[in-house]
Amino acid sequence: THNLSLTFPLLWVSCSCSGNDLDMYQSQFLELRQRLLYAEKENKKRSEELSHALDEIKHVVKNSSSNRLHCWLFNLRVYVGLLKLPVHLTNMYYYLPHLREYEDAIFPNVIFGQQRTGVSLVMGIPTVKREKQHYLINTLHSLLYEFSEEQKNDSVIIIFVVNAEYVNSVAESVKTSFPREIQSGVLEVISPPASYYPDLSNLKQTFGDSEDRVRWRTKQNLDYSFLMLYAQPKGTFYLQLEDDIIAKPDYIQRIKNFAAKQSQEWMILEFSQLGFIGKLFKSEDLPLIVDFFLMFYKDKPIDWLIDHLLWVKVCNPEKDAIHCEKEKAKLRIRAKPSLFQHVGTYSSLAGKIQNLKDKDFGKNVLHKAHNNPPARVDTSLRIYQKYTLEKVYKGKDCLWASAPVAGDYISFTFLNPLKVENGNMEHPGDKLFNTTVEVLPADVSLSFPTVIHIFHSNTCLYGSSFIFYLGAFENGIAEGSINQSIGKIQAIRLSVNSDSPVWAILSEVSMLIKVI
Repeated sequence: THNLSLTFPLLWVSCSCSGNDLDMYQSQFLELRQRLLYAEKENKKRSEELSHALDEIKHVVKNSSSNRLHCWLFNLRVYVGLLKLPVHLTNMYYYLPHLREYEDAIFPNVIFGQQRTGVSLVMGIPTVKREKQHYLINTLHSLLYEFSEEQKNDSVIIIFVVNAEYVNSVAESVKTSFPREIQSGVLEVISPPASYYPDLSNLKQTFGDSEDRVRWRTKQNLDYSFLMLYAQPKGTFYLQLEDDIIAKPDYIQRIKNFAAKQSQEWMILEFSQLGFIGKLFKSEDLPLIVDFFLMFYKDKPIDWLIDHLLWVKVCNPEKDAIHCEKEKAKLRIRAKPSLFQHVGTYSSLAGKIQNLKDKDFGKNVLHKAHNNPPARVDTSLRIYQKYTLEKVYKGKDCLWASAPVAGDYISFTFLNPLKVENGNMEHPGDKLFNTTVEVLPADVSLSFPTVIHIFHSNTCLYGSSFIFYLGAFENGIAEGSINQSIGKIQAIRLSVNSDSPVWAILSEVSMLIKVI
């Protein structure tokens, strides 16, 4: 059997409590949880009752021309909307007063998601349409690489689509690439209502920034705030990420280990030294953090605001800057090496090129080496920089190519044909959409009907010889049985049958021979 595999590639706090203490705390926690669930249920019931009453009143007076009556109805509608919210969300109406004019301005449009709650780790990824390259799907591949079932069941990744006109495109790409993760609830795709954003046309220019840059950073502050408040009730911890990064394969376990080692109170754990990437927060702290963001969202970038918040919490105006930095470092703790690397070149700010790299990330290890048989490799894909097919086949690096189009291919022609035994062939890997796996027998004199009987499929022309369809990719995996009568295999080819909206990454090629 030849198994071809092209592979892609919380807070868990330890405690030294005694058994009796642990049982007591667990019992108290369960009791508190039940009370909160009951309160939430009652609040929802009262909200539904008020909404129903409001609908009845609106029905009765829908033809009324009384301005006073309509004003009263509007105030009642706002009141009902406030009852739907946790207390801390009502603060948004003070910082963003325009929200009072829109009933549903702070309720997200949930495109995909199972509304999962009660997890340990929630990851937030804001994404925006960029002028040239798009990185989101590759970022998700990296984050989900080698996810265990336990981690999948205890995590949520929220994709926050900033551009309303970009939502459907992102949703379709994510759904096509990760149908199982969408179905299980690991992935959610949401977007904010347009009415959430205030008028950003007359912002004060500060720090020498252009009008476009001030508008961009101001909107970004609002984006982060919305995403954090949506994520806050879903889990114990919140990890802020970006849509143009790669993660080390074991990042979940490393976060777990680092967090468990902290003996002092902290506010931020940093797993990247860049901007707002890889920042871990306790969900219970998010309301305070967002309140601070919203108070000053027009004034400074998000990473500056975080630093100012720490200054307010721990710095003593009567002491020097050195003392202040030491105090802030107790709340903002840096982990090394970094677990996330920035890979995007084109910023979400139009025209901005951003070649930021985290020097503490180290070498990209998103590839694995295998002892593959000698072969000539070839592809029509447009290779990005140094990430070639030859390197991934030899296990030296991953392959990275721009969006495949119909007719593109990847082929492996073996210098010594491989003998086939009973078994199967697999290709788990990066998502290649509408892509088939085909094999070329070394002995092309096999009768045509025999091959059709073996594969129950069609044939297509490969140069001057026939190459036989083996299987198609479904969620990154192509499978098919190879009958022993096919003889030795001369070549394997991956054929792309339609254009793809995303880039392609292959991080592992493994040719395995098993005798059963």
